[in-house]
Amino acid sequence: MQERHQDKKRYFNEQARTTKKYVIPYLEDLLKISTETKVLEIGCAEAGNLKPFLDLECKVTGVDISCERIELARKFYADHPKKENLQLICEDIYKADLKGKTFDIVMMRDVIEHIPNQKKFMGYVKKFLKPEGKFFLGFPPWQNPFGGHQQICSNKVLSKLPYFHLLPASIYKLILKTLEKNDTRVEGLMEIKKTGISIDRFERILKKENYTINKRTFFFINPNYETKFGLKPRRQVKMITAVPWIRNFFTTAAYYVVSK
Repeated sequence: MQERHQDKKRYFNEQARTTKKYVIPYLEDLLKISTETKVLEIGCAEAGNLKPFLDLECKVTGVDISCERIELARKFYADHPKKENLQLICEDIYKADLKGKTFDIVMMRDVIEHIPNQKKFMGYVKKFLKPEGKFFLGFPPWQNPFGGHQQICSNKVLSKLPYFHLLPASIYKLILKTLEKNDTRVEGLMEIKKTGISIDRFERILKKENYTINKRTFFFINPNYETKFGLKPRRQVKMITAVPWIRNFFTTAAYYVVSK
């Protein structure tokens, strides 16, 4: 799993395939996607999620705080026939100069769980949505078996150990430092423990910031697992979805489309 994240072109292609097969159809239930559609991805990394939109000749913008990943994105798109429709920006979203632009679609996939102060963030990004715009968010809820992103651990036991990220912070850090022995990765995982977001807290933020939920789906098997592991996506059964204290531990991905 760690190797997968280090192979950025492979990761780019995985993101593109999942967005093409699952995210775009999910959005098309709510809005028409055409050559006039303007798309913003926040936390785009190498911008694999934007490729299917660019293939449809949408006008797309990706923003990421990592200049290294933005440079990789530029290389990956160097030969794309519609690259003139692509803008890539290396900047903190709070500082990004988008010249007052608004978008039909704002998207974040596997990013919101890394954002500090998610309430402030969700209030801020409204400015980028057109009045009828849609905001797609897909994320692994914190309490799911690998909600701590421990799959990136180099230690083979930890990378396959479910739920241990839910231990108290002091115990969790001790285990990581003892077995992982990579201070940078340990600190990164501890940061995720601070920012990881549950379904319940996410929905409280949506309510507080006056978002309307247009659509939501909880998955027992994450759609992205098809590309990564060959597992067919499965929606969470309604009986489990109805009981939060059970649902939260067995939902590997939550998909939302919201509007302001």
